Amino acid sequence: MRRVPWPLVLVCGALLLVTSCGWDRPDEGDEGRAPGAPTGITAQAGSATSVHVMWNAVPDEPGIRTYEVYRGTTKVEEVPGSLHMVDVTRLRPSTVYVFSVRARDTEGRLGPPSRAVRARTPAVVAADRSAPTRPSRPAGRAVGGREVQLSWDASRDDRGVVSYDVYQGGAKIHSVGGGQTATVVTGLRPGTGYVFTVRARDAADNLSPASAPVRLTTPGTDDGRSTAPTGFTASAHRAGGAYYLDLSWDPPRVDGVVTEYRIRLDGNAATSLVWGGTPPRGRARYSFYVGRTAGEEHRVRLRARLPDGTWGGWSAERTVTTGAS
Repeated sequence: MRRVPWPLVLVCGALLLVTSCGWDRPDEGDEGRAPGAPTGITAQAGSATSVHVMWNAVPDEPGIRTYEVYRGTTKVEEVPGSLHMVDVTRLRPSTVYVFSVRARDTEGRLGPPSRAVRARTPAVVAADRSAPTRPSRPAGRAVGGREVQLSWDASRDDRGVVSYDVYQGGAKIHSVGGGQTATVVTGLRPGTGYVFTVRARDAADNLSPASAPVRLTTPGTDDGRSTAPTGFTASAHRAGGAYYLDLSWDPPRVDGVVTEYRIRLDGNAATSLVWGGTPPRGRARYSFYVGRTAGEEHRVRLRARLPDGTWGGWSAERTVTTGAS
């Protein structure tokens, strides 16, 4: 039986909700300066009680640890520095909200706020169980090695479409307003095949069926090295008469948060890991059962599911012998 330590679970949990606090001034330590303000911030109602907020990554050295999302002057969300979007939930229908984002670097310095953007949640519709029709005639084209342009025909709904969600495989990677029928998806990989679908959402959070798939390949080449976990190590330990493999690695540095990994053992798929909630910062660790026999040799490696919905490159393969001193 495989042992999955907390907080690894088989379902992905919600992002961390942070209690409110007031504004404070940008922090500047004795060394270096606070990160800059996030740019490209947008806010779009996703339903009568939620707003989807997106922004551009802030370039910074030594790096961004977290982004803090504010509703007015109240901090309502905090997400990892590798994540550049979030759904702010538990809002009121028919209400105008103002959002901004601040970056905090790995030294703890908090940067200035982004420009403020407004979003209005639509009115809630009682007993609306009718989903929008599926978006029709989806189309797309690659406009570079890291982005594609998508378009579709509007869906119909008896109460109105509030937003469109863009999926790559089974992962939601983008969202736009209900009056928008085209978008540019960024943060992709060169030389990679993608399958995109679009779903419409109404104010009651009813989702349409997925559109027909749009299959695109970005130009260029990608050997997977830049998306592979690094510093991968593997060892074995004995507990309760059984042997376990202990894995440790550094997550790939990609534009988005990584919550899922796939492990191969002796050339076969062994297990998939999905973090519940926000993954821990720094090195990741995992142990799993491999049997009760000493002297068995095992080959192991792993790869990450990337924020664009594709699988990244494999780590280096390690060989471990149970019971070896």
